Amino acid sequence: MSRKCLLCNKGPRAGKNVAHSKKSTPRRFLPNVQKKLFRFKGKLYKGYICTRCMRTYKTEITYL
Repeated sequence: MSRKCLLCNKGPRAGKNVAHSKKSTPRRFLPNVQKKLFRFKGKLYKGYICTRCMRTYKTEITYL
């Protein structure tokens, strides 16, 4: 699964888990993306869109 938003290109980020002992291990922060079929600016798209874009473009996106 490609965890990248079609509208804003938001994707996974790298970071670290930090334990109480200050030992750090690598981890990934994944965006909250949902699989949708939607119309945006007159074009039909099928793919992943992040929930932030769903809220931001609420009036411009029509879900099918």
